[in-house]
Amino acid sequence: MPGTRVAESMTRIMIIIGSVRPGRIGLPIAQWVNDRVTAAGHEVDLVDLVELALPFMDEPEHPGKRAYTKPHTIAWSARVEQADAIVLVSPEYNHSYSPALKNALDFLAHEWQGKPVGVVSYGGASGGLRGAAALDAVLTTIGLVRVPVDVAINGPQAHVVDGVFTPIEKNDAVLARMIDALERYAEVLRPLRA
Repeated sequence: MPGTRVAESMTRIMIIIGSVRPGRIGLPIAQWVNDRVTAAGHEVDLVDLVELALPFMDEPEHPGKRAYTKPHTIAWSARVEQADAIVLVSPEYNHSYSPALKNALDFLAHEWQGKPVGVVSYGGASGGLRGAAALDAVLTTIGLVRVPVDVAINGPQAHVVDGVFTPIEKNDAVLARMIDALERYAEVLRPLRA
């Protein structure tokens, strides 16, 4: 029956809040994404880069070697390893994405490979799409597989009241399609990650 999952087949979706800026609206947007992913029957790991508090890349070896020496890297690796799919909630900074998000992605290599990723971008008139496009080269290089659905939120400040993001109908509909795509891609890509 559609929408019904047993525990063994539940998709584990990691949602990463890509901004650490004080007063950021990425947090309420990520809470909305979290609510929709949970309502769709998936397990969620909501990663707040503020709480994760990764320092600027401080491992002595290239991440491809998986020769991690720092407890924060070992913990981050284990957490990402558990995810079946990734959602990046990403602001647009100067036609690109945040340095905190780049740093979190760059800490690891193998852990990302063969996992589907969707981007929920936000920004002014462009809805953050230029920042989402700038992510493409990095995501491909670390082995993530973009699903063909992006959520772009224009003027998000107008939709956050008392710390709660209220999407327009189109945003909800596109996010539902993204969640469905993440689930389908995660299943198809599962053998590659084994």
